[in-house]
Amino acid sequence: MDMRLNPSILAADFANLERDLARISSADFAHVDIMDNHFVPNLTFGLGMVERLQQVSPIPLDVHLMIDDPDRWAPGYAEVGAASVTFHAEAATDAVALARRLRDMGARAGIALKPGTPVEPYLELLQEFDQVLVMTVEPGFGGQSFIAETLPKIELLRSAIRRSGHDIWLQVDGGINEETILAAAGAGADTFVAGSSVFGADHPADKIAALRAAAASHRH
Repeated sequence: MDMRLNPSILAADFANLERDLARISSADFAHVDIMDNHFVPNLTFGLGMVERLQQVSPIPLDVHLMIDDPDRWAPGYAEVGAASVTFHAEAATDAVALARRLRDMGARAGIALKPGTPVEPYLELLQEFDQVLVMTVEPGFGGQSFIAETLPKIELLRSAIRRSGHDIWLQVDGGINEETILAAAGAGADTFVAGSSVFGADHPADKIAALRAAAASHRH
């Protein structure tokens, strides 16, 4: 099982995003948090910004939509070239139909769950998604502490993914550092979003390598 590291540009220097994307060129994806100040109480990037980032990023974009009405807005992100588009289960009207549309447009389709959202309703639908994102903090702001109570959900998903026989990535986002990545990887996560721990480092490439190695040492 490969271990993927997707630094979140929410922790980058917004005035120097092209430079900071270059600093994480050894990562697997650049994680882009889209917030609309409705689904979560924060406002970040939009479609035009993602389209421009797509043109200059040395690595694929992993877009995480923390927005209302993703059924309407998510396909636009696939259209401008995002490699992966993840929307929230709590916001989608028809998660399966939306995932199929994103796949038809050539993007990987992901579904995200807040810390308090039960995973059981989605276990029989896993084959419809390329990625499941378990939020390990409440979505909306970077720099929060990892919620350990999400680990059983990750373990449950890993078991269900194994049983399904499908290649579905299990992503975690929130409070990921060299300590918490061990717990998340041990529970079964294989794709890790890290923001301040990467961009706050003097040498982001070294931090990416260290996080990846830490995850690999505790893989489920």
